[in-house]
Amino acid sequence: MFTGIVTDLGILRGLDQRGDLRARIGTNYDVAGVDMGASIACDGVCLTVVDKGTDGGNWFDVDISAESVDATNIKAWTMGRRLNLERALKLGDELGGHIVSGHVDGVAEIVGMTDEGDSTRYVFRAPEALAKFIAPKGSVALNGTSLTVNAVDGCDFGVNIIPHTKEVTTWGDSAVGDFVNLEIDTMARYVARLREFD
Repeated sequence: MFTGIVTDLGILRGLDQRGDLRARIGTNYDVAGVDMGASIACDGVCLTVVDKGTDGGNWFDVDISAESVDATNIKAWTMGRRLNLERALKLGDELGGHIVSGHVDGVAEIVGMTDEGDSTRYVFRAPEALAKFIAPKGSVALNGTSLTVNAVDGCDFGVNIIPHTKEVTTWGDSAVGDFVNLEIDTMARYVARLREFD
């Protein structure tokens, strides 16, 4: 369980295709305090720590299944890419964003970016099957960042990203045409499921 509040920017230091894809991620986290088997959201994807170390700086390894690669933007990950990281929520932690599972529902494409004052309005195009779960003033997690939806137009939706968010996440690296990991709000998913039984 996560909140969508990014707590570190990781660097992709290695990719190795084994039975699954293994990724090595450089981090500012003190890996001595990261348990083997711990969950860390990497660009919004909940991944399990399978190895860790400090040679050349702090790092941890994760194994990524083919299903996760197919369902996310991981297929576009390249060496040196920055990743939004968040460690799993602990009891007593501040819930500053919204409840995020780290189970990505699909990918959305950035189709527009416009400066509005000091903020930037991003417009995303969601897969048609997911668009019905996205509502104005609702929450979404995009690349692991909890964001508020400002407007919806069919499959397109907009969010405003403030300068602070761009500085402490990877949003300052993004461009039109990029694909981002999209997790819809858990409540929206359950409400839609309940309505199927009306």
